[in-house]
Amino acid sequence: MNRYVVLYLATLIVLIPIDFLFLGLVAKGFFTAQVGDMLGEIRVAPAILFYLLYAVGILIFVNGPVGATWQSALLYGALFGLFCYATFELTSLSLLRHWTWPVAVVDISWGIVVTALSSTAGLLIANRIAPRI
Repeated sequence: MNRYVVLYLATLIVLIPIDFLFLGLVAKGFFTAQVGDMLGEIRVAPAILFYLLYAVGILIFVNGPVGATWQSALLYGALFGLFCYATFELTSLSLLRHWTWPVAVVDISWGIVVTALSSTAGLLIANRIAPRI
């Protein structure tokens, strides 16, 4: 199997359950308390599209380059998560009346952690299943 397919799928398989655990259990009460009046039902199609595209971004910019190591995936995954999540959060803070700084700080921090973890774990899994030749 193509190494990039394995890397993509491994990253996605790590990313989704960790993110669901955080959003569905760990931080659900926090987000509801902070911006609950803005939350609606989850729209499945945009959520799926986000994960599929975000994993492509991780592959291109973090763990897909030929020289990627677990250390570089951890660092660049954290930075990619910072930039992506900060873009959304700071835009939301600037435009949405009920968005709060605590929500932005928690979500940006989570973006750093989840992206660093999933990109690093995805690389380690791919290295085991489909090592570089």
